[in-house]
Amino acid sequence: MIDFSIAIHGGAGTILKSNMTPELEANYKAALDAAISEAYKVLDDGKSCVDAVELAVKILEDSPLFNAGKGSVFDSTGGHEMDASIMEGTQKEAGAVSAISGVRNPIELARIVMEKSEHVMMIGKGAEEFAKIHQVQFESKDYFFDQFRYDQWQKIKDTGSFQLDHSDKKEQKFGTVGAVAKDRDGNIAAATSTGGMTNKLYGRVGDSSIIGSGTYANNKTCAVSCTGSGEYFMRGVIAYDVSCLMEFKGLSLQEASNEVIHKRLIEINGDGGLIAVDAQGQLVLPFNTEGMYRASWIANQEKKIHIYK
Repeated sequence: MIDFSIAIHGGAGTILKSNMTPELEANYKAALDAAISEAYKVLDDGKSCVDAVELAVKILEDSPLFNAGKGSVFDSTGGHEMDASIMEGTQKEAGAVSAISGVRNPIELARIVMEKSEHVMMIGKGAEEFAKIHQVQFESKDYFFDQFRYDQWQKIKDTGSFQLDHSDKKEQKFGTVGAVAKDRDGNIAAATSTGGMTNKLYGRVGDSSIIGSGTYANNKTCAVSCTGSGEYFMRGVIAYDVSCLMEFKGLSLQEASNEVIHKRLIEINGDGGLIAVDAQGQLVLPFNTEGMYRASWIANQEKKIHIYK
């Protein structure tokens, strides 16, 4: 059995090399490298998979390159509403937050919901009040302002439409972030965080905060974090579907993930990808788009960082 392993993603979509400058590509890879390297250290030190996935996602949330935390897109009101969730596979404990604003690291709040409340999901103002009670760090609107994100919103803010962050109508692509890990104790966990869609309607919730759709973990099968067209991941209950195929049809992690991403998701016109780890520490990172920002690292093996197919 693999001692421990970690995988992260920063979004999937129409990521074309022809639209990527060498400098921008280097920045993406550096951000992915920083996140997975710090999470790997956590696992190497014998700490939990939950600690590892939370830290990896927090580092990605702190980067303006990805659509989560600091880099979150603008909604239809010109604000930022963020979603996040975390789940561990031992007792299938989970925590999630939706439609929250001002919280620096939504994934931190999701973990607090999991560990310090009797609830699984908290939303909006109530979640923000809960964050204040537990002294979660908030940031001003200026912290979340990014010129590129603002320009994205300006192009469509009066059209009544919204735009997936990885739409092929855009020259540069960003996306939801996530992590999955197996620790030395044999436990697995998953975490996902997002800023949603540009110009999304007030109160829209995506799959990233929904257990079973964007995030899932079960020690008997796998831990999964998804990225892509959220509405389709919700309709297909994608994260749980991978686990279900493993548990009830006996498929391997690779077989189940391929079935879900390359067949079932496509059948309902969905696009995107996922990262997953099984109870043995095996990793898979399938996607049906042009690319997915991703990195993986199995204990005592080579670290891998990729963007394109």
